[in-house]
Amino acid sequence: MSTLDLGRVGIWAGEMDRYPAPALRQAAAAIEDLGYPALWFPETTGREAMTQAALLLSATRQTVIATGTASIYARDAISAVAAQRTLAESFPGRFLLGLGVSHPALVTDVRGHRFGPPVATMRAYLDAMDTAPFGPAIPAAPRVLAALGRKMLQLAAERAWGAHPLGMPIEHTRHARSLLGPQTMLAVTQLVVLDPSRRIAAELARAHAAAALPNRLTLLRDLGFDDAESLDDRLVDALVAIGGPEDIARRVEEHLDAGADHVSLHVLTATPDEPPLRQWQELAAQLL
Repeated sequence: MSTLDLGRVGIWAGEMDRYPAPALRQAAAAIEDLGYPALWFPETTGREAMTQAALLLSATRQTVIATGTASIYARDAISAVAAQRTLAESFPGRFLLGLGVSHPALVTDVRGHRFGPPVATMRAYLDAMDTAPFGPAIPAAPRVLAALGRKMLQLAAERAWGAHPLGMPIEHTRHARSLLGPQTMLAVTQLVVLDPSRRIAAELARAHAAAALPNRLTLLRDLGFDDAESLDDRLVDALVAIGGPEDIARRVEEHLDAGADHVSLHVLTATPDEPPLRQWQELAAQLL
């Protein structure tokens, strides 16, 4: 369905908004030089996603640049599809639009919008994209949906190239594949702490797992984590892969065996203002 080649393993750079533009370009070039075929980045309250995608596409030669994900509350559907077509036309086979409903606090408190029912709002947004009256006259470019719950995963299977779950355990990947069917692309993001010091790594992992927990509680209980609120070691280990490159490689293989087509790695560090170049390099040596 798509000419995009994400490969098996990519990078999800969650802190790119923290980097000045020159460092942003250097980080993107480093990711490409290491051999990663895909680079994902989020949209929260920093740079606007389509503009940042253009910066990253211009700083690289062949890496697929993916929004992971662009908020549907940040721009109307016609603007989104026009920007998507523009980038897809300018950088053939290199731009993937990932769309998401964001979080209620960001939508209401930061952007000043009303947060609507997630699946119905996303469906209406896709309807408006698909009937947009203008934009570069090129074939429809692929899109993926940030999807965790059953209904959003099913919508991704119906209306997108694939689904993009972020920060969920292997059990969720297996569940997502069963809902998506064999043809829909499944690109998961794995949180990673690459650190030989288990104690320091565990503290960092627990902090990020705690931040990700609130909108995943029900899903995690359904997956067998009955006491998810306690954030015990089993759950932290399920959400965040900790250890050396070999440990991370095993987790990647587990996701692929569970049905993922692509795994992007979000490397967590104690210095988020600095690109984790060493970690990206060590992982590339093991995985690519």
